[in-house]
Amino acid sequence: MYEILIYLFENYFDKGDCPDSATLTHKLTMAGFGENEICQALTWLSDFTSQKDSEHYSSALVDSTSLRWYAPSEMEAIDIEGRGFILFLEQAGILNPLQRELLIDRVLKMDGSNASLEKIKLVVLLDLWTQNQLTDPDILETLFIASNTHLRH
Repeated sequence: MYEILIYLFENYFDKGDCPDSATLTHKLTMAGFGENEICQALTWLSDFTSQKDSEHYSSALVDSTSLRWYAPSEMEAIDIEGRGFILFLEQAGILNPLQRELLIDRVLKMDGSNASLEKIKLVVLLDLWTQNQLTDPDILETLFIASNTHLRH
């Protein structure tokens, strides 16, 4: 699934929009992805764009100043580097606590053996892309160059 999401971002980012589900399924099949993997990725993407996950959280969470403690299952799925990146995004003002929770939920729903940091970055990119917030070229630099420097120190 991760590879399909990368493929979508690489092939449709500049165009600003993905084709309909049937066309996308055909294109992904022609690109060599399996039917099961395509179905799983499109379902995840549909859930992602519908924002139905936000119904599980109070809107008051946006202004929360509480600390986030990770459950053992979350710590197993999101390694220390991934949790550090999420904290960086919050401290940089890129995520509020509600967006953080939605990010964690989305990352936990992703399958694959990729590192949690890669998944987190992809989810953040997709989220900013669907909200048309990638128009500022400094955002990518702030997210990925600055965060990598931060994580090395």
